Amino acid sequence: MAKIMIVDDDPDFVDSVSRLLKRKGHELTTFYDTEGVIEQLERDPHDVLILDVMFPENAAAGFHLAQEIRKHEDLSRLPILILSAINTKFPMGFGPGDIDDAWLPVQDFLEKPIDFDVLADKVEALAKH
Repeated sequence: MAKIMIVDDDPDFVDSVSRLLKRKGHELTTFYDTEGVIEQLERDPHDVLILDVMFPENAAAGFHLAQEIRKHEDLSRLPILILSAINTKFPMGFGPGDIDDAWLPVQDFLEKPIDFDVLADKVEALAKH
């Protein structure tokens, strides 16, 4: 069992992913915006962070949060999985090839809509990381 945090502004999506991962035996924490995420992770370490990119307050809030997390020594090794519909809203071909330590310091990327089986497999792999 892994402790998973989901940060996404879509309650229906969070609910669906949470149900899937709970059935797989994982413990879940959810946030609907990026406010307070780092503080929570510092108080209560998690095994994997599932992170959306676009939030109403900032279309790049997920990118910024990932970058801020990497600046915290205690969180620098936390596996981050980006789930985003960014290519639907801003068609720019964004994908796993854009992952790098400076701009997008995450371990993996899935584009929404997602295949829930693929998501579960990626979370399992990252939790073992």
